Amino acid sequence: MSDKLSIVILAAGKGSRMKSDKAKVLHLISGKPMLFHIIKASKKISDDISVVVAHQKERVIQEMQRYFDDINFIEQDAVNYPGTGGAVMNISAKHEKILVLNGDMPLITPEALEGFISCDSDIIMSIFNLENPDGYGRVIISDVGVEYIVEQKDASEDELKVTHVNAGIYSFKKSVLERYLPKLSNNNAQKEYYLTDIVALAKADGLSIEPLLVDEERFKGVNSKADLASAEVIMQDKIKEAWMAKGVTMQLPSTIYIQESVNFEGECIIENGVRITGDSHIINSHIKAHSVIEDSVVINSDVGPMGHLRPLSDISDTHIGNFVEVKKSTLKGVKAGHLSYIGDASIDKGSNIGAGTITCNYDGKNKHKTTIGKNVFIGSDTQIVAPCVIEDDVIIAAGTTVSADAVEKGSLAISRTKMVKKENFFYKFFGKK
Repeated sequence: MSDKLSIVILAAGKGSRMKSDKAKVLHLISGKPMLFHIIKASKKISDDISVVVAHQKERVIQEMQRYFDDINFIEQDAVNYPGTGGAVMNISAKHEKILVLNGDMPLITPEALEGFISCDSDIIMSIFNLENPDGYGRVIISDVGVEYIVEQKDASEDELKVTHVNAGIYSFKKSVLERYLPKLSNNNAQKEYYLTDIVALAKADGLSIEPLLVDEERFKGVNSKADLASAEVIMQDKIKEAWMAKGVTMQLPSTIYIQESVNFEGECIIENGVRITGDSHIINSHIKAHSVIEDSVVINSDVGPMGHLRPLSDISDTHIGNFVEVKKSTLKGVKAGHLSYIGDASIDKGSNIGAGTITCNYDGKNKHKTTIGKNVFIGSDTQIVAPCVIEDDVIIAAGTTVSADAVEKGSLAISRTKMVKKENFFYKFFGKK
């Protein structure tokens, strides 16, 4: 972490091109708001971070305070001082160098920002080098640094051949901002104050302006739902590559979705089509194809194919088979092979859950708990009406509805009506052929 750098993140805009009622910086990428990712990266290189807010400011602040408790939030006076220049006018920075980031660049990494720390120029201006810069203003560079920025419509034929364009990120010495922010004018078509104008003012006074070539992918701005989807792909690749580097096996990783908050330990195998979200923690386990795990813990177990662990499930030494759904339940040393729903339950070692078993946990008003002990064998097509306690060493016969509050240790529980057979009923009902 640098003790020389303050960071200002501009997060005040509406993001109208997102076509959404939600503030742009709150749109999710890999399970967390865009702004979260930028703050997380920033905190690794600075101990002084300010976020400028305006549109839906209360909502933005509340959401970020779920994750961070040491961020300064500054409200922009968007009426009197709109624009990027206006956004930094009320900033009180701790350090002598100030890095200004945009709140819609969620792919920024600490490593991508290192160049702003090491350089000591008055202004450091990020640039892209584009094969096709059409539509962008050009950054004209000489041996001594940035000379000026020219908009495409105003560029000469030689200037149009330049492939360097403005990436929109700057660092300033504090004295530069203190000197030039009061001199900014909003005498333009948008009636806004622009940070880019500081570059021209500083150049006119002979200050040093260093261009910093940055990775276009890491500094990608998200301005539309298409941009959001593109950034999600890049973020997902980054997350999965990091976990594979730590030993997680992933089959067809492009088909797997893993949120930013998920953790793995030990030997884990993740098959194709898997989705793992929330604060899920996977330890020495095998998640089979097309399974979904939400906010759950899986230890020394296998899930799927097509298994579903809903939030607050905690399973260990357990087999969860295909089309088994588990919700807010703890399973230790259990086999649940297929086609079952286990909700609000606790099941202990050695128990077997037959196909079609359902814990009937909801009475229309409240959820109720099912407790199943050790070495319980539950036959297929069983319904357990909660609340219910099934003690150790119990057999529940197939087709049983367990409606008692408890089934005692060593018991067999069975509730079947007597089968009735009516001879030749088929022919009477459908007519004899």
